[in-house]
Amino acid sequence: MSQLSAANEMAESLRRYLEDSQLIPKDSKVLVGVSGGADSTCLLHLLHALGYEVVAAHLHHGQRAEGAEEQRKVRQFCESLGVAVVEGYADVPAIAKLHGIGVEEAGRRARYEFFEQAANRLGCELIATAHTRSDTAETVLFHLARGSGLSGVAGIPERRGTIVRPLLRFSRRQTIAYCQELGFEIAEDPSNKDLSLSRARIRHRVLPELEKAHPGAEASIARFAESARVDLEFLDSVAAAALDHCAQDPNGPLSFLTEDCEIVLARSRLLHLHESTLRRGTRMAVQALGGDLDQPLVSQLLQAIRTQPKASFTSLGGDVVVECEGGWVHFQKARIDTFDRQSIEAPGETESPLWNWRMEIREEAAPETQPRDSLTCWLDPSKVSNGLYARTLLPGERGQPLGFEGSRKLTDLIAEAKLTRAARKRIPVICDMIGPVWIPGVCLMDRAAARERIERSWRTFFGPYGSNNRRTAETTRPTET
Repeated sequence: MSQLSAANEMAESLRRYLEDSQLIPKDSKVLVGVSGGADSTCLLHLLHALGYEVVAAHLHHGQRAEGAEEQRKVRQFCESLGVAVVEGYADVPAIAKLHGIGVEEAGRRARYEFFEQAANRLGCELIATAHTRSDTAETVLFHLARGSGLSGVAGIPERRGTIVRPLLRFSRRQTIAYCQELGFEIAEDPSNKDLSLSRARIRHRVLPELEKAHPGAEASIARFAESARVDLEFLDSVAAAALDHCAQDPNGPLSFLTEDCEIVLARSRLLHLHESTLRRGTRMAVQALGGDLDQPLVSQLLQAIRTQPKASFTSLGGDVVVECEGGWVHFQKARIDTFDRQSIEAPGETESPLWNWRMEIREEAAPETQPRDSLTCWLDPSKVSNGLYARTLLPGERGQPLGFEGSRKLTDLIAEAKLTRAARKRIPVICDMIGPVWIPGVCLMDRAAARERIERSWRTFFGPYGSNNRRTAETTRPTET
C-alpha cells in the first residue's frame, strides 16, 4: 500500500474526526470564512473535498490596497472548485475609530457580523472558521501575558453556537504544507509579520523560542488549553447554578417584561459564595446582558459587594451598569429599549413577541370583586371609549384607581409597586381614547372596571408571550379584595 501524501493524510484525519465528533453533520450547509490565507484556503478545500455543502464568504477589510486583489483571487479559487462565494466590504479603520477599539478587534467584529448575516441569508446552519492549533497556542500565551483568568487560557473553543473550528487539531505548518503540495496560491496579510503587534511577536519570536527550548511546545500548550477548557466548563456550570440560587424577582409576576435587560441578585447569598464562583458568576451576569468585565473591574465589584452599602459600576464599553444597593446587586443594560404604541384587539388576542408579552380579552360575566394588582382584570366594554391600545407611561399622568377616592399620579402607583427602573420603563399602560384604563399588575382604573356581575364584560389577561393564558391568569391571581 502506497503511503498517503501529507495532504491526503490531513484530509483522512479530518474526515475521521468529523465523523466521530459530528462537529459538522454531513447534511449541514456550511459557510466557510475565507481570507485567502493558507488556513482558510486549506479549510475550504478540505470540506469541499470531503463532500460537505459549502459556501465561501470573503470580507474586504478596507485597510490595504492589496485587498481587492486578494478578493479577486479568492473568487477565482472558489470558481475553480465550483463553490459559491459571497463577498462583503467593511471600513474596519472607521469601525475601530467609532467604537474606540483596536483595528484587530474591529476586524474580528466586522467579520463575524458579516458571516452571521450571510449565513442567515443563505440558509447555512454552521459557520466554519480556520483557526488552528497554532492560533490556540498564540491565544493562550497572549492572555497569560495579560494576566488573564482561566477563560483566557482555555484557548479557542471548537464550537460556540453556530460557529465551528474544524482545524484546531492541526498546526499552521500543516495547512501551509497542504496548500503547497496542491499548488494553491495563498495570500499573506502583512500585519501577520508586523512585530509592533503583540500577536505577531508571539508568533514569530516567542513560540519559535519555546519550540527550541521544548520541542512540541505548541502542541503541549494546546493540550493545556483543552484541559483548562474542561475545568472551565465545570466551573461555569457551578457559577450558573449559584446565580440561579442568588437570583431575585423584584418585579414578581411582571418579571418577564425585563428578563432580557436586567438581572437582580441577593447580596447576602452572593457573600456566601466561594471567591472563584463569585468572580465567575458576576462576570457571567454582565456577559449575559451583552457586556464584559476585566479582572480589575471584577475585583472592584467584589469589594463593593462585600463592603459598600451603595456603589455603581459600568462594564467595559459601557453596555451594562451594575449597582449595589441595600440587599440587592442589580445588573442592567445601560440602554433599555421601550415599545411603541400598539393596538389591542378587544375581544381577541394581541401578541408582542419583541417585548415578550401578550394580551387576551374574552367576553364573560364579571366576578363580584376585582383583584387590584393582578395580571387579570374585568373591564366594562360600555365604558371603554373607541377601543384599546398600549403605550408607555406619560410624565405627570393621573388616574383614579379602583378602590381609591380621587385621582393619583400613576408614577406614584408604579413606585409603590416597587418595580425596578427597567420594569417601569417597559410596563405597558392600557388606554382608551380618554386615557389610562389598566396598568397590569399595578392598578385598574375605577372608571372602566366591570361591576355587579354584569353579564357582558371583558375578561382581560396580560402575561408572557407564548403563555397558556387561562392557566397562568388563574395561578398568578392574588387574593381578591
